[in-house]
Order: sequence, then structure tokens, then C-alpha cells
Amino acid sequence: MVRANGAVSLRELARVVQTSEVTVRRDVRALEAEGLLDRRHGGAVLPGGFTRESGFPQKSHLATAEKTAIADLAAGFVEEGEAIVVGAGTTTQELARRLARVPGLTVVTNSLLVAQALAHANRVEVVMTGGTLRGSNYALVGSGAEQSLQGLRVSRAFLSGSGLTAERGLSTSNMLSASVDRALVQAAGEVVVLADHTKLGSDTMFQTVPTDVITRLVTDEPPGHDDRAATELQALADQGVQIAVANGSGVGHGPGQPGQPGREGGPGDRRGPRRDVPLPGQRRSHAPGGGAGGPQLRSAPSLSEASGGRVADLAPRRR
Repeated sequence: MVRANGAVSLRELARVVQTSEVTVRRDVRALEAEGLLDRRHGGAVLPGGFTRESGFPQKSHLATAEKTAIADLAAGFVEEGEAIVVGAGTTTQELARRLARVPGLTVVTNSLLVAQALAHANRVEVVMTGGTLRGSNYALVGSGAEQSLQGLRVSRAFLSGSGLTAERGLSTSNMLSASVDRALVQAAGEVVVLADHTKLGSDTMFQTVPTDVITRLVTDEPPGHDDRAATELQALADQGVQIAVANGSGVGHGPGQPGQPGREGGPGDRRGPRRDVPLPGQRRSHAPGGGAGGPQLRSAPSLSEASGGRVADLAPRRR
């Protein structure tokens, strides 16, 4: 199946072979140990090390529930009337579908998928970069895309990638995509990374966002057996990244009408269930890109002041 499709999810493997995901995960580990495949993003891909990248058809079927929960939560950080940039990816595509409800929003993007998700949103203005179309992920890349972002200034950037580590930050497997993502970061006062737990601890070839430039990580709760993801979360927290953990149970209930879209503190809270805690460490006092007059990243208070616990305590307690 992996040879035929390039990538396959654990859920799909379990369905086809009629067994549990636990059993499939064990077998995938054994096949990885033999060098026959690599575990990636809640599934498996053909081995290729740092340089291999799955195309959109494969990525769109992996970790779908996690991406949905992350997008639900991340949308709550966007305010009415904001100007933001949204990078390419299947998780950012899910985010864009939810941003269609935010009035007065301006979204700058190099992703055809993001633009398509917002195409019929009456109160959202979409600005696309120039560039050359990269068919594998429907993104505009190259010097045209980078030049169109020069002189741009927005409040925050929402980006995804192929891997995230505390040591190198966000990374991707393609040089052209990495270069455009860096240009998106240069335009933003804050950087929000959207990454499901399967990307935590994975490192790929081209760095896009160093850890000390990441303001917030929006992710899902790692499974109890995933020590690598939990360790990486703690390391990111130690470097001052604010962690928001979606529990995947849908739209949150705000102080207004339960379950109805709205702003936090207003009639209904669009934000999904989350654990959002400023974690220890100092952020850089300048915005990515170095503009002296640009927005400054806030210093994060200590974890003990915010929650009295470790980053692992942010996950819902298991009953």
C-alpha cells in the first residue's frame, strides 16, 4: 500500500487489514527498523530521509482529526479586522475554512487551497502572492512570491511544515517552500505554528522558522505512548514557546450561547477546547525580520505563575 500510494495512514491500514491501530503501529515500527518505510504524520511513507516529501493527496488523508482540532483552536486567535498571512499546507487549509466567518479579515497567502477556502467569504479579503505554482502542494513559490511580500506588514503569520523540534524550530523538505515561508515570517509581528503531535521531534532538510521566533504552537494532545512528542513539547516550552493544546472535542462553549460562533468574552466563543499557557523564557524583543518600529513579541511569564504545573499537565487528565 505504501509503495502504491506513497503514504498511508495508520487508520487506513488498520481498516484494510482488519486489526487495531495499536497492532498496525507495532508492525510499522518493525518495518521501519528494517528500512522498508518511514513513520510520518500518523502513518507511513516510503523511506527517503530528510529530503522526501509527500504530496497533497497523501497529506490530506493523514492525521485529519488532529488537523481539524488544531484548526478549530487556532481560528480563535484571529480577531475581527486583522491582517494576517497564512502559509501553505493541509492544516492551514483547514484553518482557512474557519476564517471565512471572521468579518473584516485580510488574508495574504501563497496557497491556492487557502485562497479557495476563502473565495466565497463575503467579509474576507484575500491577497495572493505572485510566483510559480508548485503542483505537489498547490503553493506559489520562487522569487516572484518572495518579492511580492517585500514591504508587507501584518499582525501574525500562521504556518505549518514537515517537522518541528526545539533545536531547529520548524522545517520543511523543499527549498523553495522554505524560502517563501521565511518571507512570510519576515512580514509578521508574531508567528503561530500549526503542527500535530506526529510532527513534533521530526526534523527535515530546510529550516523555515527558528524556535526563538515562534510565538505560539497550536498542537493536539500527544498519545500517552508518544514520549518523543511529549519531550519535544517540554523542550519547546523551556525555550519560551507558548503552547496551545486542542483536545479534539469540537467547538468550545463561551460565556454566551453554547456552541455558537463568536468572540471570546462575547456571545459564544469560537475557540475550541484548549490549554493555552505562556511558558517560560524570553521572546526576542524585535519582530521577525528586524524592523525597529514593528510589533514586539511579549515576554512570557513563568509556567508556575500561569498554571502551577509542567507542560505535560496541560493535557486533559485521563480517567
